[in-house]
Amino acid sequence: MAAKTGAVKERARVAEALLETHGTTWAEQAGIRLRDTPASLYQLLVLAMLISARIRADIAVAAARCLSEAGMRDARRMAAADWQERVDALGRGGYRRYDERTATMLGKGAELLLRRWHGDLRRLHQEADGDPEALRERLQEFPGIGPVGADVFLREAQAVWEDVRPYVDDLAAEGAKRLDLPRDAEELAELVAPDHFVELVAGLVRAARSKDVVEDVRRAAA
Repeated sequence: MAAKTGAVKERARVAEALLETHGTTWAEQAGIRLRDTPASLYQLLVLAMLISARIRADIAVAAARCLSEAGMRDARRMAAADWQERVDALGRGGYRRYDERTATMLGKGAELLLRRWHGDLRRLHQEADGDPEALRERLQEFPGIGPVGADVFLREAQAVWEDVRPYVDDLAAEGAKRLDLPRDAEELAELVAPDHFVELVAGLVRAARSKDVVEDVRRAAA
């Protein structure tokens, strides 16, 4: 019993250290005030698409910021912007390798959202009845959003879509494994307050991507 209690305390220390050192979400980094509103959710969708490409996450975050600063903060404004405006905003964020193709996908994705869900991802959420798998399938209907992009979106959207929480994809589960934390979403959720679960998952993703993050967390937890 004492050994089991010790293991639980150790996991809690690791989770706390992870939150303190690497618990910033992509949305926070991109300056998105994540709320259950059409514009906020749309900005997260754009960020998920940009991050899921084979490009550095910091560049994707910078590009998302530039699109927002250029006024393309919701589906209507994204669709109304011309192709060159999108290319230029992506370029200012350093997203040059995929800028032309991505500019086209952003336009088509915005048009799809407007046509099918009236520019409001909350309607997509309702249509899927909050079911993560159904949401994952619908998200992949957007150009540029594949399984990776859908996971990025749902990992962060669970902060405002409580019926999706706890959501842990394969990448976050790999990070948990590296830190000797449980890979099961329900078990992970027991380690932190509900409001901090999305931040825990963000940290787990960083742990999966970088051995340096794992070492940082172990030092902080020691």
